[in-house]
Amino acid sequence: MPPRGGPGGFGPGEKYLTEEEKANQPKVTKELLVRVFSYLKPYKKQLLLAVLCIAASSILTLMPSILTGRMIDEGLIGRDLHRLIVLIIASLAVTAASNLIGVAESYLNTWIAQHITFDMRNAMYRHLQRMSQRFFTTNNQGEIITRMTSDISGVEQVIANTFTSILSNAITLIAALIAMYQKNWILATVGIVIVPLFTLPTRRAGKTRWMITNEAQACNDEINGILNETMSVSGQLLVKLFCKEDYEYGKYEEVNNRMVKLNIREQMAGRWFRVVLSTITSVGPMLLYLVGGILMIRRGADLTVGDITVLVALLSRMYGPVNSLLNIQVDWIRSMALFSRIFNYFDMPVEVENAPDAIVRTPEETKGGVEFQHVGFSYSEERKILDDISFRLEPGHSVAIVGPSGSGKSTIVNLIPRLYDVQAGAVLFDGIDVRKLDLHWLRSSIGVVTQETYLFNGSIRDNLLYVKPDATEEELRDACDKANVLDFIEAQENGFDTMVGNRGLKLSGGEKQRISIARVLLAKPALLIFDEATASLDSISEAKIQAAIDPLVTSCTSILIAHRLSTILAADEIIVVKNGRIEERGTHSELVGAGGVYTELYETQFKPGLAAEKDAVETDSGNHAGAGDKKREAIDGLDYDPENVFDWEMPEPEERELEARRRADEERRQIMDEVLQYFRYP
Repeated sequence: MPPRGGPGGFGPGEKYLTEEEKANQPKVTKELLVRVFSYLKPYKKQLLLAVLCIAASSILTLMPSILTGRMIDEGLIGRDLHRLIVLIIASLAVTAASNLIGVAESYLNTWIAQHITFDMRNAMYRHLQRMSQRFFTTNNQGEIITRMTSDISGVEQVIANTFTSILSNAITLIAALIAMYQKNWILATVGIVIVPLFTLPTRRAGKTRWMITNEAQACNDEINGILNETMSVSGQLLVKLFCKEDYEYGKYEEVNNRMVKLNIREQMAGRWFRVVLSTITSVGPMLLYLVGGILMIRRGADLTVGDITVLVALLSRMYGPVNSLLNIQVDWIRSMALFSRIFNYFDMPVEVENAPDAIVRTPEETKGGVEFQHVGFSYSEERKILDDISFRLEPGHSVAIVGPSGSGKSTIVNLIPRLYDVQAGAVLFDGIDVRKLDLHWLRSSIGVVTQETYLFNGSIRDNLLYVKPDATEEELRDACDKANVLDFIEAQENGFDTMVGNRGLKLSGGEKQRISIARVLLAKPALLIFDEATASLDSISEAKIQAAIDPLVTSCTSILIAHRLSTILAADEIIVVKNGRIEERGTHSELVGAGGVYTELYETQFKPGLAAEKDAVETDSGNHAGAGDKKREAIDGLDYDPENVFDWEMPEPEERELEARRRADEERRQIMDEVLQYFRYP
């Protein structure tokens, strides 16, 4: 919000629209006003009472000025001490009553404003929670938070201050004018003519200072920018390395000098005007005294000294309301702009909604089978992300999706829990279009382990219980054991009550990832999705996570998006995606020699990854004693027995043909022979 009048300023806070605000003034329509005032409707009784308090308080505020005239005429000039005391007591009582009513008015305004913003925040949060993932990936997070915080807090200020101020000042001004005209219409008219002569020049001088203040603020922002850049650790290092100390000092000195000049201009702006203004402000009352004296002495008008004193007092009380009402346009435009921004968010359509007759299935009926039928999808009209994607994943089986970066792998799995909705074709879950399934049930049946693990700032227990608040200790331990993280948790001093820090920063990447796997397993989903679950991890962390994933893949319906060979090997089928289309599908042995996309990925991505691991082990062997033990630990971390690569303890998948099992084992054996050649003991 632009700065108001400064210290010793030009009335009760002159306000001006910025150029941006002028360019983006909202169009105030009947529909917009009806919508704004609809939020007041549930509190109309409290609002009516607040309006009555405002009216009473505004009128009573003028009563001491009116009673002052009677004190002069009836008490002082009339030499009636009793009458004077009664009027003084009455004036004090009216002032006290006005203040008490003001307290009640303030409470009612605050109560109404708080409840309206309470309703708006809840409605906005509920609305944003229903928005699709597209909304959060295309909109700036800071802007979303601003709508939830600053904008809705601004509504509270509009209701508690702006509307109240407009109503209070209008009533005060009307009551003052009525009281003045009741005393003498000539003096009242003189007063009305005088007020603009002082308020309008005041606003002009105030605008000049406001513009200088804006320049000074921009200059101050520039100074802060220089300090933030050059006083930080990284900034100072860069300055020193490139010998830019003198250059940065010169730049800072120039901006600092400009800031000094602006501050002097700001302090002196309007100073002479205020001197003149404070002198001629007395002209208003003197003019009333002059005109009143002429009417009393020369014309014999029915005026008293008390009447003239009341008119002068009421004239002084009019300056504030007039100045405030001159700001109505600014306050009104900003208020409507605030509501418009909020309503723009409320009016954003919810792309992914529950069907009216959404289907909910029992856990016994849920198998986790997935089928894509000619699916097409795009985030924008300019670029198609998926084109005619079709495949089927039977319950109890697993599929790995591989492809170059940006080929649409993550988009495929995001369509299953309806983070987005398909634009062509259909995604089926257990034979039913996901758009016909209950959204809560669907997402509860799917467990997703993402590449970027997010943990809340709490304990390990808090993060696990997020998916199942009523989970028992035994269930927590079982899930963590399956995720290969139970030993780590038990080794901590506080066990499950160990704090993970903001976003889990107190834990390593592998530890966070395994906890996230345990969190997913605690929900006991029918379908497990691993989206680059071992990416950006070192080989040992990857091996531990792989040891957790392998048994899950062979016992649950699973989809794996991976760029490492060790992850891909556990799947029953590999689907190769490129440019949003399925280019190839099959087993590793079928695809690796086909000369297609998978062969290219294998040569450029998978094999270099294995070579890097080999180099790391050999370097470690040359530099440290006990290297053989370390290499053995690396292999053991992969959960493979060098003597018998396929002596895995994995459960027999239900209803899987033995012939298919033998073929898969033979393919894995051939591939692991290639992997293990890099990890031979000395």
